[in-house]
Amino acid sequence: MKSGRKYIILLGDGMADYPIPELGNRTPLEAANTPNMDAVCARGILGLAKTVPDGMAPGSDTANLSVFGYDPRESYSGRAPLEALSMGIDLGPADIALRCNIVNAAGGVMNSFTAGHIQSEFSKVIIDEMNRNISIPGVEFHAGVSYRNIMIWRDYPYREISRTTPPHDIQDRNTGPHLPQGEGSGDLVGVMERSREIISGSAAVREAAKKFRGNPESVWLWGGGTRPRMATLKQRFGISGHTISAVDLIHGIGKAAGLEPITVPGATGYIDTNYEGKADSLLAALETSDFVYLHVESPDESGHEGSLEHKMKAIEDFDSRVVGRVVRGLDKFEDYALLVMPDHPTPISLRTHSSEPVPFCMLRTRGWEDDSLKGRSGRSYSEKDGRATGLYVPEGHRLLELMINGKL
Repeated sequence: MKSGRKYIILLGDGMADYPIPELGNRTPLEAANTPNMDAVCARGILGLAKTVPDGMAPGSDTANLSVFGYDPRESYSGRAPLEALSMGIDLGPADIALRCNIVNAAGGVMNSFTAGHIQSEFSKVIIDEMNRNISIPGVEFHAGVSYRNIMIWRDYPYREISRTTPPHDIQDRNTGPHLPQGEGSGDLVGVMERSREIISGSAAVREAAKKFRGNPESVWLWGGGTRPRMATLKQRFGISGHTISAVDLIHGIGKAAGLEPITVPGATGYIDTNYEGKADSLLAALETSDFVYLHVESPDESGHEGSLEHKMKAIEDFDSRVVGRVVRGLDKFEDYALLVMPDHPTPISLRTHSSEPVPFCMLRTRGWEDDSLKGRSGRSYSEKDGRATGLYVPEGHRLLELMINGKL
């Protein structure tokens, strides 16, 4: 047995859902075959946690901040700045960052917020063309992973940041009512309209289309904000470690929290991701680190697609290829705490996020300091069984304290 306490969070993005008629009015978590998460529930505790504070949008940014142990009401400054931090982009006090999705919105309809899950190589060609052809003072574009890119506006000239809409919230809907609004919105809409001309008129883009997957038509700007300011987990709890994800947002939150990212080959953020590679990287990192936050995006992407088949597969793959593999690997550590949960629901029926409480299961080898937590184990991992235990955490950011201290 190896000594030293370890903390592990396994997050299946968007796994929670609503009852679905095709599943006999069960949720995907109820209907899926998840023996490994069920076993964690039986050995540990099961309950519901509210990760999105009242009055805040149910984004992966706010919800994951909660799971990382930060109160979004105090720590949130926008999604894009967190992603920029992950990409090594430094923001000055007067700078803002915006998420720059490459999308297909032909005909004024959000046909694909991922541009057909555009390949990163294709996306980079478009971002390079945007930098060459858009000359607003202080504006620069940075290529990320797949459709997820960043626009920086140095010395932002307006007092307020435009109000924007995430493109995954308007899949298959008219885009007109959801264009940026407020101060600076005219400039952002201008960039989006100019991108359409650049993509359709670029020889480099046409050549890339012959080589790589994707159906890009324009860019969509959203999620603007300023540089985040957060105390690190080392400063707060004396722990350090790593993030594992295909998503820049998670690595950005991690960097703000003092964690280092681990890049896993084949991590795509979709149902074809390298699940085993992520699990093995986590176990290797625990040899020298206290804490690892492993994030899997595929259930969320499947929910946005409205694909029940893909969501069921994503949940079952997360259970068998991540949770099961990690739990077996933890046998060599004598002292650890494990948390398994989603960040928010991404219901198939909505094809976007919602803010209801989500089920969490937690296993702690040292047991619980709070007697009220004893006997809160569950039969299976689902929203229904999480509700049945009566354990409710109204402030999701306190789950990390529960992992560390064994009490709320």
